Amino acid sequence: MESKLIILRGNSGSGKTTTAKNLQNHLGHGTLLVSQDVVRRDMLKVHDRDGNPSIDLILQIAEYGRGKCEFVIVEGILNKSRYGEMLNELIQFYNQEEAYTYYFDLSFEETVTRHNTRDKKMEFGEDSLRDWWNSNDYLGVQGETLFTNDMSQNDVLKQILTQLQK
Repeated sequence: MESKLIILRGNSGSGKTTTAKNLQNHLGHGTLLVSQDVVRRDMLKVHDRDGNPSIDLILQIAEYGRGKCEFVIVEGILNKSRYGEMLNELIQFYNQEEAYTYYFDLSFEETVTRHNTRDKKMEFGEDSLRDWWNSNDYLGVQGETLFTNDMSQNDVLKQILTQLQK
């Protein structure tokens, strides 16, 4: 089975997790979803620092899916300085033509607006989002697609599905 890798990255509150879950539901059974937050916070309970063990575990789980799952989705903030090397390794592992990389390139204001519609809005607010903010954190790989402020969740999902069918 030829597996396709889908990487969804961007700042907190930009819509990555919602997109990943909607995509997994649409693509159906056997779609592996590897969420940075689940691996780092829930499974390992580690801080997002250089060299944290979630980097290796995300890589290992995503590699496991190749040949076993038609689609493997890796989603999270996954900033380039910390996760870039691992993500590039993963893209090569899957073969560049079967890797689809997306970055939610939203303004800070749009991210705050989207965050305020989530259940997590009570866990942290605008000050935390500002502290974590990392603009223009492009991976810089061939075919990286940027999602912008004017794209709805539906637009994003349609674009990904269209690209997967090519």
